[in-house]
Amino acid sequence: MIHRDTIDSILGGGTYTSDTATVYGWIKTARTGKSVAFASLNDGSTSANLQVVFDKISFPVEKLSALQTGACIKVTGTVVESQGKEQTVEISAKDLEIVGPVDSEYPLQKKRHSLEFLRTMPHLRSRTNTLGSVFRVSHHISMAIHRFFDTNGFFNVHTPFITESDCEGAGETFQLTTLPLDLLPVKDGRVEYEKDYFKKKAFLTVSGQLEAEPFALSMGKVYTFGPTFRADPSDTRIHGAEFWMLEPEMAFFDLEDNLKLIEKFVKFTASYLMEKCSDDIAFFTRFYEKSLPDRYKSLLDNDFGKITYTQAIEIIRSVPDRFDTVPRWGDDLATEHERYLAEEHFGKPVFVIDYPVSMKPFYMYVNDDGKTVGACDLLAPGVGELVGGSQREHRLPILEKRAVEQGLDMDTYRWYMELRRWGTAPHAGFGLGFERLLMYLTGMDNIRDVVPFPRTFGKMY
Repeated sequence: MIHRDTIDSILGGGTYTSDTATVYGWIKTARTGKSVAFASLNDGSTSANLQVVFDKISFPVEKLSALQTGACIKVTGTVVESQGKEQTVEISAKDLEIVGPVDSEYPLQKKRHSLEFLRTMPHLRSRTNTLGSVFRVSHHISMAIHRFFDTNGFFNVHTPFITESDCEGAGETFQLTTLPLDLLPVKDGRVEYEKDYFKKKAFLTVSGQLEAEPFALSMGKVYTFGPTFRADPSDTRIHGAEFWMLEPEMAFFDLEDNLKLIEKFVKFTASYLMEKCSDDIAFFTRFYEKSLPDRYKSLLDNDFGKITYTQAIEIIRSVPDRFDTVPRWGDDLATEHERYLAEEHFGKPVFVIDYPVSMKPFYMYVNDDGKTVGACDLLAPGVGELVGGSQREHRLPILEKRAVEQGLDMDTYRWYMELRRWGTAPHAGFGLGFERLLMYLTGMDNIRDVVPFPRTFGKMY
């Protein structure tokens, strides 16, 4: 059994001066003095490094020469007061084992590498301070999700990754097949999907929402949290082909209930990170987003803004010189419009509600005016759209009419319609892009830098 002390426990005061400690980790930097050698060690438990001091008389030259950036080592020694300014304690080494040596081609030799360079080696970049901090925060956001919904009476359900429906109706799906693509079985001009694995077309899911709704209509409040896939050809800093979505669905909720839950959750997550990740937040503030503390303060100290889509269009059109394109009523809001509303006009997260019927999927509740739906988007500084949600349409005639208008295959959605025939109820839900929330709460500017192995248009890293 391997015993080790984490660097976090040592620097955090769990191991005290004069204690013997055994640490494993990867060398960030190493240097040699006249009588001692130094190694700055990190084991991933914290963004901080631990300095290890080696008395050159006590260690053979070949071992000390193996103290190279990137090498994995095991050190046993005494915790002593540090003579440096960066930390209060360090390790005076008594024993050294080179667990994983490196050669001269190890690519992470510099203290700072560009994020673009690090994207070329996703298998190594989590060893850097930046990506280590990103994925520690990512972990704690995941924990915050489960803690929040568990304590608020939700049940976690696992919705399928393979589906026959395109929830959003945009056609941006990855199709799955076991048919030989170089010799597809075709009869009378059509592919014989009866010979495929599922005997019909199948896709990777773009959303777990439709499959979560039946559970909300039986268990009250549920959430699903898992990967989703979209074949969107957009190659921007906020688009990915594979990402994670948080999707709660709640029976007996209307749009206003939905807005309150979204705001409560986002604020809970920010508070949770401030408690669990203060060092990592300080790191991001120092190197990436100096206004990050203000972002947290504004988020936690203020109610989120709320405007209708119509009001949003009016605000944007009042400053036309600010934008490349100026939308009219019925047009989509571009990212530049969303960020202007959140970052400049409101200076905080803002809900935009009541979008035109023509812009939104068939399952959203049609308002009394017949022109808008009870939809909501949460726009956040730095990322634009963070959450999309709505009250769901529970009136069968209206739902069927909307589905037909959008050209959906009614047989594919038969079970979804049956939910409205047999014991329906008002209900609502939302989808939150996990990586966009991670960007928002770290100040990172590109989704490629918050996904372990990003898949984006034209690229698999």
